[in-house]
Amino acid sequence: QAQLAESGGGLVQAGGSLRLSCAVSGRSVSSNVITWLRQAPGKQREWVATISSGGTAVYADSVRGRFTISRDDAKNTVHLQMNSLRPEDTAVYYCRYGSATWGQGTQVTVSS
Repeated sequence: QAQLAESGGGLVQAGGSLRLSCAVSGRSVSSNVITWLRQAPGKQREWVATISSGGTAVYADSVRGRFTISRDDAKNTVHLQMNSLRPEDTAVYYCRYGSATWGQGTQVTVSS
């Protein structure tokens, strides 16, 4: 069974950047779909980006062109590079392995 550990969250000013990491243990990151989702206070969880086992990346309209999902097979880690951050990007960010295995989340706060 896969276990996930997110890191890299924090407080950043609008226009800044953060790089989130999702370290996977127990399974290979290249063997399944890895997804980033986020949940802002009082809102439903929202899909952000997905990378397939073949390396294809897809993005939500709200982050396309600003966020980049990538995979480091040697480190068994998936990253989410977030640029041009906006206050509305403030949320807890989660990674998910396949459809059912979640990390604990990492807080991202963007100040205006």
